Amino acid sequence: MNTNVLFGCFALVISMAFSSCNAPTTGESQGLDSAKIVSTNGTLSEILVALGMESHIVGVDVASTYPASLQEKPKIGHNRDISAEGVLALGPNLVLGINEVIRPEVADQIRASGVKLSLFNHEYSADGAKQLIRAVADSLGQPAKGDSLLRELAADLARADSIVAQSQSKPRVLFIYARGTGTMMVAGQRTQLDEMINLAGGVNAVQGFTDFKPLTAEALVAANPDVILLFDSGLSSLGGIDGLLEVQGISQTNAGKNRKVVEMDGQFLTGFGPRLGKAVVELAEKIR
Repeated sequence: MNTNVLFGCFALVISMAFSSCNAPTTGESQGLDSAKIVSTNGTLSEILVALGMESHIVGVDVASTYPASLQEKPKIGHNRDISAEGVLALGPNLVLGINEVIRPEVADQIRASGVKLSLFNHEYSADGAKQLIRAVADSLGQPAKGDSLLRELAADLARADSIVAQSQSKPRVLFIYARGTGTMMVAGQRTQLDEMINLAGGVNAVQGFTDFKPLTAEALVAANPDVILLFDSGLSSLGGIDGLLEVQGISQTNAGKNRKVVEMDGQFLTGFGPRLGKAVVELAEKIR
């Protein structure tokens, strides 16, 4: 996922198209006014709303949960499993997505319909979040609003850096993805969770592998995390902290013995968008 964000001109296929990546002309503004957008990614949806484009969104993926008003928008399913038919049924003239998530055949079908598809790269890092905001704002002719979002993000990240700098410890944090006791995975290196733990001044308690691996009692005890981190939905699926402590091996860890369990909203924790700095601040405070 460590690729540069695509900076280019994304023309809206509507009554009047963008002709360049410069500040919008009167014709471009008129085009934006009539835009009907489907967002296939929760972070892109957040950026659109922050840019003042919520009224133009006609559909979103199921991960588009913030702000809460997006939950009233028609849903197209999970971003990795969307169908071109479901997207096009909403009558968009612009579809936004992430390059490595939208399946090539779906992208081809959307383009073949005549609807503009704008795809962006998304690197899960502070720089990646900034680049994505910049790219989306520029593509929609909203550079000034993009500048405002970037200033706010920079201030939030500076606050997070201050919290980390003042800390005397680097807690070992283990992220567990749970959907009940039947589906439990731990996040390795080069994952969104690994990056968030690092940004918050912690250390991923598991090393030596990338992506996710099934949770085992032996590996859990060996990792011996100081903190266990879960999505709030994951912890709920286990029956809360008491249910988590019943999972084999949990009670033998420092985190289990001290009931040091942190839960956060999934999109907030892993979105790497406008709220990244706020998420890092919250995580940095909670793991200490």
